[in-house]
Amino acid sequence: MAMRNLFKRKVTSLILQTRRDSQSGASSSSVAQEEEGLKGPQVVLENTYQLAPKDSQKFPTKKAEDIMKNVFLTHLLDSKFSSDTCKNLTTQITETVKTQVKAELGNNNRFKVVVLVMIGANYGQGARVASRCLWYPQYDRFAQYEYHNESLFAVGIVYGVYYE
Repeated sequence: MAMRNLFKRKVTSLILQTRRDSQSGASSSSVAQEEEGLKGPQVVLENTYQLAPKDSQKFPTKKAEDIMKNVFLTHLLDSKFSSDTCKNLTTQITETVKTQVKAELGNNNRFKVVVLVMIGANYGQGARVASRCLWYPQYDRFAQYEYHNESLFAVGIVYGVYYE
């Protein structure tokens, strides 16, 4: 009940303040601008119109493959297939690969990083993994790695898609 009364008082004082400001010629937008001025100036970034990556900013395909290899070997070396554990393991491997690839790219990159990891049971059957993307082959890249042991197989794909 006390919160409701406090809220009513604040709303009433705001309405009265707005009426006083409108009568004195000050607009409500100027009041809002004054409140924003207390927070500091808003930073506005301009477009770079950069349509292609610089030579030093190409997607590191080989490094992404090495990252996937290290993460797969770390997490899956002596693992046995279990649907419950592999569900969590897939998410964990995906996040680890994504953060390490983004760290390799650095802060000033213009690549969207997409990571797909699939883990399945290895019972001697064949499996194919296919994907299709619409992209510019001059700028966009992907890296893949496959791992299998007697119990499971895993396929990882990292897409580095350049965005403007």
